[in-house]
Amino acid sequence: MEEQQTPFQAAIKPGLTMGLVALAITYIAYFIDSSLLASLWLALIGLVVFFGLIIYFGKQYRAELGGFMSFGTAFNFSFVAMIISGIISLIGQILLFHVIDPSLPGVLTDIAFQKSLEMMEGFGQNPDSLPPATLDEIRNSTAASFSIGGQLKNFGIGLIIYAIIALILAAILKKRDKSLDY
Repeated sequence: MEEQQTPFQAAIKPGLTMGLVALAITYIAYFIDSSLLASLWLALIGLVVFFGLIIYFGKQYRAELGGFMSFGTAFNFSFVAMIISGIISLIGQILLFHVIDPSLPGVLTDIAFQKSLEMMEGFGQNPDSLPPATLDEIRNSTAASFSIGGQLKNFGIGLIIYAIIALILAAILKKRDKSLDY
């Protein structure tokens, strides 16, 4: 009889796959046009691919378990896979921003800053009416998010988001054996 993997063991391969897919999307976008990395569309495409992959791998794991999976097992599987994927993405982005193209954070900071100003205008706020110190603060906080410390901080915040997403995915992936109710 084949021994079943724990959710932690089962999440390693999907986590690695999702992390490498996320890196591939990031690097392809970078090579096409680095400004795509600041695009909302790229983020949405990545999110759809991410959700699709974790649901696909989760259903595969559920089938491995005999077609049923508890909420806790589904949560553990999803959360661990996302953490592994996040670590791979973090390493790849640190390499991209600090080794491959150290000027990229400055380019992305400028794009994000401009988008922030455009968003302010869209909400009726005139960016020219803001004090220069406030504009500098917005630019500096945007630039700080691309530093290694900023990326680690964003990953820490991402862990909370991963937990919330894992709860949603666990609700989708769980399936209980109703034959045990009798």
